[in-house]
Amino acid sequence: MHALQNFDPAATLNTLVSLCFAFVFGSLIGLERQIRQRTAGLRTNALVAVGAAVFVDLSMRMNGVEGSARVVSNVITGVGFLGAGAIMKEGINVTGLNTAATLWGSAAVGACAGANFIVEAALATLFVLAGNTLLRPVVNHINRSPLSSAAAEATYHVYAMCRRSAQAEVREHMVQLLQEAQYPVRAVQKHSFGERDSEIEVVLYATSVDAAELDGVVRRIEKLPGVLQAYWNAGTTPVG
Repeated sequence: MHALQNFDPAATLNTLVSLCFAFVFGSLIGLERQIRQRTAGLRTNALVAVGAAVFVDLSMRMNGVEGSARVVSNVITGVGFLGAGAIMKEGINVTGLNTAATLWGSAAVGACAGANFIVEAALATLFVLAGNTLLRPVVNHINRSPLSSAAAEATYHVYAMCRRSAQAEVREHMVQLLQEAQYPVRAVQKHSFGERDSEIEVVLYATSVDAAELDGVVRRIEKLPGVLQAYWNAGTTPVG
């Protein structure tokens, strides 16, 4: 019978409005991610926003503003763990940081909606969407801009074309051979090449390179099982 005693039509209507706005705003953020086929898409962002709104709304009804402030801090911590699960580390490469940040933004939107700050939730939604859309061309332009010689230093890339079924073993042996030759690896990337093959790209830390010595390492890589072709070239990276 406590459920009937706790039923307050006005408060329930207020909760419904908050959850509806959290659902709509979270879905807007998730729709952009879904269109771009990111890991956390429409449903994930909507659920994060609604979940945050439910906790904040419930805490406000039970404990008032002071109680909701504690719950908001716990929501931030909880979504931080959720975002950490979206971050993938594959060797030296790290992906999913933007997805984790978007989930954090969706939780903030939900918390605003749950606290009945609908206008603030809408503004937060606009800024999250702006960060994921309007800033993308800026980032692409900066990444594609040529570097001046004063702001860049030489880096070296080693490539291996291999069968996709053997890419894990090839990648491991490439890193091992390069490190044994005193060429530390900064990053490793894999690219699909046709239906059955892959290209593995290893980026070395900027250092002096003995061309003949690196040629010898590449020849050893080319003899690995599953490798079709191997080569290296020089590039530039910002001086930082």
